[in-house]
Amino acid sequence: MNIDWLIVGAGFSGCVLAEQIASKLDQKVLIVEKRDHIGGNAYDCFDNNGILVHQYGPHLFHTNSKKVWDYLSDFTDWHYYQHHVLAAIDGKKVPVPFNLNTLQILFPECYAMKMEEKLIERYGFGKKVPILEMLEDLDQDIQELADYVYKKVFLGYTMKQWGIDPKNLDSSVTARVPIHISRDDRYFQDKYQAVPKNGYTAMFKNLINHPNIKLLLNTDYKEIKDSFPSTKMIYTGPIDAFFDYKFGELPYRSLSFKSIYHSEKEFYQEASQVNYPNDYDFTRITEYKRITGQKIPGTTIMTEEACPYESQINDPYYPIPKKEHGALYRKYQSEAEGLKDKVLFIGRLAEYRYYNMDQVVARALHVFEKDICTS
Repeated sequence: MNIDWLIVGAGFSGCVLAEQIASKLDQKVLIVEKRDHIGGNAYDCFDNNGILVHQYGPHLFHTNSKKVWDYLSDFTDWHYYQHHVLAAIDGKKVPVPFNLNTLQILFPECYAMKMEEKLIERYGFGKKVPILEMLEDLDQDIQELADYVYKKVFLGYTMKQWGIDPKNLDSSVTARVPIHISRDDRYFQDKYQAVPKNGYTAMFKNLINHPNIKLLLNTDYKEIKDSFPSTKMIYTGPIDAFFDYKFGELPYRSLSFKSIYHSEKEFYQEASQVNYPNDYDFTRITEYKRITGQKIPGTTIMTEEACPYESQINDPYYPIPKKEHGALYRKYQSEAEGLKDKVLFIGRLAEYRYYNMDQVVARALHVFEKDICTS
């Protein structure tokens, strides 16, 4: 087989770059995927009851980038969907991120109105305020509210998600969980929000449906890479694994999922996602029919529990954001720089950073335009 590019991984990075190379450069690409499916963690499929589920947890596409939206729209129609999340707090299910509606539900009316006025006066209506910033506010009432939100909404969820006290995590984690001084209950405020109408897997199939693209599933790239000694490589897997863990393993959190089908119910819960920051061992329950809009009897829910990552046992999901982990990654990054004429390292695992789906698509398009087209 004659190929120009060997791409390791059939997730967003690998499939987008394969499509661009095949269609715009008319070059031949072989995608090698260790799993038995394409799509990476965005893979979805129909369960035994005919319900479309996201196998690795809910994936809600949202972006402000018209370029990314238009690009993916060439490969899928969309089911327009705006995500709403509830959290079980003090026996009530309330909107999160914490906002003025949450305030009204959880507290007596007179207190809620007083705090609403204070928050708007202090920060301005429509602002998003990081919880740590609000904890340092000089106003005692605002401090006390922030302490309540921190303990009831943020602390337990973060401890379960990361297995680490939030104080020991990078500040970027707390920055992603602000208090919204607004009544917008949507989890995201991006201009474009949707899920692929026929599912993510169908979209990925369309992405790589090109005569210049071949696919190998259930294959470790190390088994075949020696067959292509002069071929350029795009690597989207764990960067530490590529270098045989010479500096040690990069830490990740993994996830464990449990699906439960309810034949007697049209819907199980009030929203597509309900978080449990303080109760149970799992972090959230997702109900997929509320996301996809699928019309079918019964409903499937999925609980999600964070757990330690163990190589060869489960999958790496989230790079753990701590300074010392960043320092370890930079050692591998330096090694990768020495191979940049031969191997491009792209994606969440290869760059040891968390990407939203639109970010990784934008990154792949950028790499194609700046590093591949000009090489």
